[in-house]
Amino acid sequence: MTTSPDERGAELRELFFETSQELLQALNDEALKLEKSPGDEEIVRAIRRTVHTLKGDSAACGLRELSELAHEFEDALSLEGAVAHTAVAEIAFASADVFAEMIAAYRANRRLPSTKSLSKKIQDLTAAPVAKKTRRTRKTTAKTMKTAVQAEAKTAAPKAAAGVTTKTAAGWTEYEKLAMSKAQAEGLAVYHLVVKIDPHCTMPIAGRQLIQNALASVGQILAVRPDAKSPAAAKQVEFVLASAQPVEHITAKGRIPTIAEEVNVELLLAASAAGNTPGVGTVSEDVDSEESSPKAQPHDASAAPVSATPATQENILRVEAGRIDNVLNLVGELIIGKSMLQQSLNEFSKRYPKELLRGKFMDAMAFQARVLNDLQRSVMKIRMVPVDQLFRRFPRMVRDVARQCGRDVELTVSGQDTDLDKGILDAIAEPLTHLVRNAISHGIEPAEERRRLGKTPHGVVKLNAYHQGNQVIVEVSDDGRGIDAQKIRGKAIDMGLTTAEEAARLNETETLDFIFKPGFSTAEQVTEVSGRGVGMDVVQSVLHRLKGSISMETRPGQGTTFRLKLPLTLAIIKALLFWVEQRLYAIPLNAVVEISRTIESEVHQVDNYEVLQLRNQVLPLLRLGRAADSDAKSKLFVLVILAGERKYGLIVDALEGEEELVIKALDDQTFSTDLVSGASILGDGRVVLILNLPAVVEHVSRWRPEETGQANSGLLLTHTDRMRLAITPAVGGRA
Repeated sequence: MTTSPDERGAELRELFFETSQELLQALNDEALKLEKSPGDEEIVRAIRRTVHTLKGDSAACGLRELSELAHEFEDALSLEGAVAHTAVAEIAFASADVFAEMIAAYRANRRLPSTKSLSKKIQDLTAAPVAKKTRRTRKTTAKTMKTAVQAEAKTAAPKAAAGVTTKTAAGWTEYEKLAMSKAQAEGLAVYHLVVKIDPHCTMPIAGRQLIQNALASVGQILAVRPDAKSPAAAKQVEFVLASAQPVEHITAKGRIPTIAEEVNVELLLAASAAGNTPGVGTVSEDVDSEESSPKAQPHDASAAPVSATPATQENILRVEAGRIDNVLNLVGELIIGKSMLQQSLNEFSKRYPKELLRGKFMDAMAFQARVLNDLQRSVMKIRMVPVDQLFRRFPRMVRDVARQCGRDVELTVSGQDTDLDKGILDAIAEPLTHLVRNAISHGIEPAEERRRLGKTPHGVVKLNAYHQGNQVIVEVSDDGRGIDAQKIRGKAIDMGLTTAEEAARLNETETLDFIFKPGFSTAEQVTEVSGRGVGMDVVQSVLHRLKGSISMETRPGQGTTFRLKLPLTLAIIKALLFWVEQRLYAIPLNAVVEISRTIESEVHQVDNYEVLQLRNQVLPLLRLGRAADSDAKSKLFVLVILAGERKYGLIVDALEGEEELVIKALDDQTFSTDLVSGASILGDGRVVLILNLPAVVEHVSRWRPEETGQANSGLLLTHTDRMRLAITPAVGGRA
């Protein structure tokens, strides 16, 4: 089936929208480096290469306005004297922001943002005084051209005698010749390619870019002719390519069906074994040392490698996340099928204990389980991405927020290689951003105040990630002023969240929990960064929705650390199943610290709440069902669970066992409580609800027995909550 030109164009644009985010991130990273090392020519060249790639990719997709603006910035960076201009980093930051807005507008088919302000800054950059350096450059260029002609005359005859087809370098700029010479000195052969575009190709400009991308995977593209705007660009395109690959491989890469009609490859410069072999564009010895040094040699932006090594480029596939989700969903269905087979096999073994086929069935089942576990792990690894994809956004954001707040802040990052599910990583981007902004605006003190306290003038914000069991821990910490519990307590009383008598009985951890209440803020005034009281409650709700938790440690005068605990994945979990009031529930197995047995008489009331003395600690209890009124000696199971940094005891009637569960989302319209995070289907068809432990614990912390008239009843969930939980179909009832 032939793909229409419109479909190919849409596919090319979608690919550009994906890859452009990496280019914008690279532009921000390079601008940050340039801000710390002003005048560094290598960094400016890196910025120019990034902008050049963005220009070419956007032109191939027909995004004319973006391509022209990127071309304008690239030209400005190519001018002599631009490196020394103090505003290059600021213009790079502004360009990254405008480019991002334009790409978002293209993607959403919205009106493009104004680019006048950025164009004015770029024009100011092009107007920088360069007279002195330009005169020296002209002198160097004249000598370079003279040396190039001499080198060509020396090398052409031996190559012709050896029977090697060669082509003169006439027509290439001095910058391109320098790039060719450098590539030859590095042991690469330099080829001249002429690719004729298929006259039946409906999108020649996009096809030209695809050819360029294909050739970039086998070497370094040093020059491209003609310009994409030229009418001749639709007929043929010429490349200068430095590569260690054989000619046959290069020709095969450039010959793309329906796009390239013919590919001709000729050798310009043979690979050199020695680093000082004369070649095209070799600079003579009497040139200024500054101009002849490798670092100072100017060259076109396209002289840099467009992509990574061939192996890296060819082994990477870009796959839409939805396709992986579909595969993961099918794996989940297979796991349910495995449970059904296991259930049937158990019934068969009970009915026919002496049947010889039983052993064969067991072996086949064990083999299937092993393969299915390997398949599950493989699919899960596909969804795993390093948290560096998220952490890379923060250096630029920290810089901007610190400037807004008048702070001097340094960001340090560790644990970037820690893997996390892509869906979870995207979900915590906003909460993590809020925590970092709070650390700068609320935590880090102004430089003068830090000096008075004996601290360094610049504050430090740290991002860290690491694995802990089946969880990923993400930490945001600062070395600022910390959180004043007394101030939190006073603000909570003023807002009516508690009374003075109740506040006096709260410990520090309970007091600090007020910052997660909606509308709570200690900021003296509302700013663009903070003070609205919207944020920490949203952070906590997002963590609960992800079946994670957030905890906090603070040291007055030393700093604060927020610790986010997240599951590795949201799709498949190991769970512990139990019964409460003839209903079957499950909780993640990694949240269970231990399982204990007790009797009803061992449960005590403290301030209207139930507790249990377990060895040397007092354990707060959570009871989903009703307390036994008659029999004080009735036996109870207590599941010791860990929520955040605290332990709780969950009272259940009976245990069912461990099971691997595939989590199925529940419709919000028919199930409107956050106490349950999902449901699953067991092998025998029963439905089990999976409790959201952080939400259950938070519900208990908000619930006041005296308000409901249930003091001393030991009930931690109201009747309405129990009814919300008890929606399991009749097949889930315990026989």
